[in-house]
Amino acid sequence: MSYSGSGNTGGGPSNAGGPSNAGGAWRNDGGVQPHAFDPDLQPELFRGLLTRRVFAFLIDLVVLSVPVILGYIFIAVFGLITLGLGWALFWLAWPATIVWAIVYYGSSLGGPHSATVGMRVMDLELRTWYGAPGYFVLGATHAVLFWVSISFLTPLVLLIGLFNGRRRLLHDIVLGTVVINSSIRTQVVPPARAY
Repeated sequence: MSYSGSGNTGGGPSNAGGPSNAGGAWRNDGGVQPHAFDPDLQPELFRGLLTRRVFAFLIDLVVLSVPVILGYIFIAVFGLITLGLGWALFWLAWPATIVWAIVYYGSSLGGPHSATVGMRVMDLELRTWYGAPGYFVLGATHAVLFWVSISFLTPLVLLIGLFNGRRRLLHDIVLGTVVINSSIRTQVVPPARAY
């Protein structure tokens, strides 16, 4: 028995126990909830995804960098005006940069579009594996896990995206998220209740 990406998400009977369920998640009733996005049935959702993610990342770096650069310039000028006293604010710049990045990713991935500015430009959006949109904590954790994974495992860890049908990276797999092409409007399963 096989199922599509729009399988049973309710509490009713499901097709549990077969090899076709390898990729879903176990439910309390013993069944398996399938992934909402199936690369075999909806390949257009994943076509060109990794290239788009790279460009979206570069756009987001620019969006993140502009306020940081302006902040450094402000501190430098403020330090000149205050005869060096304002330069003490430089020790706040690095922690403020990290907080800014976490708030940016959390609020944009947890916002109504489930996408950062770069992702919106590249027609991408973040979803949970069962189809629900992102939320603030998921977006912030997504960014932190991305930077931690490439810091400790080198950027070569990004090659994982080449070896799975959904083009998920390591931090996507750990968090149970998937990035899809939002320009393709397909019928998707309504997300399961997350309570």
